[in-house]
Amino acid sequence: MRISIDPHSGFCFGVVYAIQMAEEELDKSGSLYCLGDIVHNNMEVERLKARGLKIINHEQLSQLHDTKVLIRAHGEPPETYKTAIENNIELIDASCPVVLKLQNRVRTSFDEAVETEGQIVIYGEAGHAEVNGLVGQTDGKAIIVKTADDLAKIDFSKPVYFFSQTTKSTKGFEEMKAMIEERMQTFQQSSGEDEIFSSNDTICRQVSNREPQLEKFSTQHDVIVFVSGKKSSNGKALYSVCKATNPHSYFVSDTDEMEKQWFADAESVGICGATSTPMWLMEKVAKYLQELNTVTA
Repeated sequence: MRISIDPHSGFCFGVVYAIQMAEEELDKSGSLYCLGDIVHNNMEVERLKARGLKIINHEQLSQLHDTKVLIRAHGEPPETYKTAIENNIELIDASCPVVLKLQNRVRTSFDEAVETEGQIVIYGEAGHAEVNGLVGQTDGKAIIVKTADDLAKIDFSKPVYFFSQTTKSTKGFEEMKAMIEERMQTFQQSSGEDEIFSSNDTICRQVSNREPQLEKFSTQHDVIVFVSGKKSSNGKALYSVCKATNPHSYFVSDTDEMEKQWFADAESVGICGATSTPMWLMEKVAKYLQELNTVTA
């Protein structure tokens, strides 16, 4: 059985940067607070916890004073920075530059939307850390959409400024954009009014480029093992790409979720993962398969 790890899988540069900053501080002090899981992969989180990383939530942040706290790549709303100033907290800000740029664009569009009585609409996962940071740029007024049912939240008689969470599927974004355009056109035809529709494809290209790469990778193997944390929005999106291309694709968070019968007739197995999947974890999966291959040979 031939076993290959996708060379394009693994941490994106934003996650690499955040973990590097965390490890540098842990090397110096042996302890560091992090606001939320540093990455949506429980195995990597546990590795860093063992080194002294302490995961806290926003309520716990408000109770801290005179200490250091890491802001992860997902970014944070303005309220977090306000709390840090009030409590004399030194923020080690590892917000991804792509996310920061998106936050600025959302804030600028929100200021315009206030003047035009428009709406900020974000294609993303409600409650996701990055989305919470984006909503914070709009004083909590942004509308979050994920499915066609969510479009009922939008008033199509008013301007719409449309954005996407950076880790969402390009295909999903385009489908949502088309549905919004269609409904706005229907309203305009019936009312005779023209309203602004500003669509902004803000998906990270390092993420979106992985979709065609994974499609190709999935065709090259009999079985695909996709390794990702269950909380990863990006993981869910990229796994769906693998599954659609190769029906013999399986989603696992660790080797204990793997089943031997998946590989019974496989001559080639491909291992890949999300932008939040560490390379060491994919290598662990490869080692498991190599040992299985030795036993069954």
